[in-house]
Amino acid sequence: MDSDHRTPVVLCWHMHQPVYQDQHTGEFLFPWVYLHCIKDYVDMAAHLEAHPEARAVVNFAPVLLEQIEEYLVQIERWRHSGTAVSDPVLAALVADSLPEPGSPGFLELMEKCLRANENRIIKRFAPYKRLSELARFYRTRPDIQRYISPQLLVDLLVWYHLGWMGETVRRTHPVIQTLQEKSHQFTMEDRRALLDVIEELMAGLGPRYRHLSQTGQAELAMSPWAHPIVPLLLDFGSAREAMPDIRMPEHSTYPGGKDRADWHIRMGQQVFQRFFGEQAAGCWASEGGLSQDTLALLGEHGFQWTASGDSVGHNSFRLAKEQEALNKEPPIHRPFLFGEQPVTVFFRDDGLSDLIGFNYADWHAEDAVGDLVHHMENIASNSKAGDCPVISVILDGENAWEYYPENGYYFLDELYRVLKNHKTLRLTTYRNLLSEPVCDPVKLPHLVAGSWIYGTFSTWIGDPDKNRAWDLLCEAKQHYDRVMDNGSLTAEQKEKASYQLGLCEGSDWFWWFGDYNPAPVVRDFEHLYRRHLANLYDNIGYPAPARLFQPISQGGGEPARGGAMRPGHEAGGLE
Repeated sequence: MDSDHRTPVVLCWHMHQPVYQDQHTGEFLFPWVYLHCIKDYVDMAAHLEAHPEARAVVNFAPVLLEQIEEYLVQIERWRHSGTAVSDPVLAALVADSLPEPGSPGFLELMEKCLRANENRIIKRFAPYKRLSELARFYRTRPDIQRYISPQLLVDLLVWYHLGWMGETVRRTHPVIQTLQEKSHQFTMEDRRALLDVIEELMAGLGPRYRHLSQTGQAELAMSPWAHPIVPLLLDFGSAREAMPDIRMPEHSTYPGGKDRADWHIRMGQQVFQRFFGEQAAGCWASEGGLSQDTLALLGEHGFQWTASGDSVGHNSFRLAKEQEALNKEPPIHRPFLFGEQPVTVFFRDDGLSDLIGFNYADWHAEDAVGDLVHHMENIASNSKAGDCPVISVILDGENAWEYYPENGYYFLDELYRVLKNHKTLRLTTYRNLLSEPVCDPVKLPHLVAGSWIYGTFSTWIGDPDKNRAWDLLCEAKQHYDRVMDNGSLTAEQKEKASYQLGLCEGSDWFWWFGDYNPAPVVRDFEHLYRRHLANLYDNIGYPAPARLFQPISQGGGEPARGGAMRPGHEAGGLE
């Protein structure tokens, strides 16, 4: 039993990007992997490094790690052979020639360089703001476009990357500071120096997080390989446990889902081991999507812990009471075991997590941290003797900071500063908690399947557009299964097809389908999903059905934070 009687607090940051690379052309269709690397992943490491007494869990999706590796390989190839990086935006940063003013390529690149938070990034820097205003004027005046200086695009490319730069880098890196001070008329030498910084930051991510793990500051955890919703791969019917009346796809189940879920976990473990040199003790099953069968699968692969949203816990408590296996609901801030499965389950405090994701961005950092810690202190003080509370704050480790001043610099610095030496709260990790142990887990008969969003799977299935996407995937999987069994593919072709299928099984495509999401983002993800599926058909040598090339979803909504994040409950904040 641990001698430190302070209440454990676990901060768990989830890092995840889907695969934006077309496996047939090699092109990265969107730059979000490397941009989040230089903005968020470096900052999250730096804040921990600045507070050696702090502790956190950092969870990585393996396909994100693979894409980081791919970028680094391509940058090195460009250095040695001049082969352009297959990300159009990054390639343009150091391209010898750019599209001519007035050309479609010029306009397309210009538009891409404006995809940044208007208030927190573009308007923060006067030169970037002026360039954005000029670009928007340029857009409305096709009659004068050919007279615009090519330097507009050069400076816009540089400022786009400077704007996305992590705050801890901006404050310390001499190259970034020099470029910001220069502010305009950037040369090829400037552009190449900026690419050097980008490569340096991306190459440093693996060693930095490995070191944080080795020193005990960070516990590194993983998700299944391409971030699929494992309970739905195993059984579409699991969605009915929390939503009995949910509308289902035409296909009753995902063909061979158990084998595919197993494949994603095995692949994820291999990538994680290669990148970090260790096995993960914990698995944030994609989107906190859990079911009793998912717990069994995680147990088969040797994971010690997993986590989800507190609504999943409350749904499971209610079922236990209905089955007379529980007299009253236990506190949500506890470790749990379900059925005979050995994997310990922790539930995030959705209220606390949503405060960071949706409320505190406009607060003064000290006030925000003071409010958050006050809520934690209340949880600790209201716990009864023997409760052994564990306060879990789990959220997106990348998208939230875009809405904070200086990429969340002051908030994160203050959060670690206050919590690292708190009198009644102590930062720790799940692996450390399980090794102590703090107290015995609460044992319940069955976990009601659901995710961290509303305790259901409604974000990924049930909507007509989402169901249609599932039916397209199920149909492709049926053709895949037949081809894999008929002996027409070599071992290498089978492996390639399996990899491509894995990309199609990721959670992100289904997340974005639906009228409540912004139309431009829905269009981007829908296009990428259908391209991944078309590539799968090509891999198995089977003609893609005509309906695959018809739009799945239109979008048109305006959700909070652009839909990239969701609150755990129907309304954000504390209940």
